[in-house]
Amino acid sequence: MSRYARARKIHANTVEGRRAVLEALRAERNIERLLIADGIDVGNQIQEIFSLAESADITVERLHRREIDRQSQTKKSQGVIAVLPDTRYVNVEDIIFEADNRSQTPLIVVLDGIVDPHNLGAIARTLDAAGGHGIIIPQRRAAGISPGAIRASAGALMHTLVSRVVNINRTIEYLNTLGLQTIALAADADTDYTQADLTIPTAIVVGSEEKGVGRLALQRCTASMSIPMHGQLASLNASVSAGIALYEAVRQRSSI
Repeated sequence: MSRYARARKIHANTVEGRRAVLEALRAERNIERLLIADGIDVGNQIQEIFSLAESADITVERLHRREIDRQSQTKKSQGVIAVLPDTRYVNVEDIIFEADNRSQTPLIVVLDGIVDPHNLGAIARTLDAAGGHGIIIPQRRAAGISPGAIRASAGALMHTLVSRVVNINRTIEYLNTLGLQTIALAADADTDYTQADLTIPTAIVVGSEEKGVGRLALQRCTASMSIPMHGQLASLNASVSAGIALYEAVRQRSSI
């Protein structure tokens, strides 16, 4: 039996694409094995992938490109797939500890109803760039860490702490008890996002494009803020809204 026939279908979590796999290796994620297409162009990224995999004693399986494509969950693997045993969701407290370990004021994003993995990935990428500490998502009816989300994040989800909770509303209340400001992005909020104080411990609550932040979640937030809209559209993409708010926090904190 050929090695191609022996290749087993993946039923675990995967990271796919050269950049995303490279970031997973750099982040020292627990990778079970790497699948690499035979005949792949060996540029700088692939060379580093091989080097880091060898250093971490990770098994590399060379497969026919058709087999790689069959194994791929995103169908955009670029000939490189990392197989992970789990997605490493963390506790909410771990995100707070991350800020404390960095001696920084917590900056968290809470996602209420984001179902598009590309939005989750884009928000993770911006959070990482902004130096934020983690993302909180609900277990049900929401995007989670997936190959598509990881790819959309350009690998940032490999460096981002993500907590998956049973109930977002109760989690917002819990963050309040921990001393964080929970501030929702809401179109009808009276406070402009540039006027909100984002220098204090903050969890920015972002809702879906269709419904925004849910009513019960909004009621539990300590404040809300809006992003002015001067054009013809009534709202922004959720990941764009989160990015604007995160970098306002960066601006305010850098001026202290």
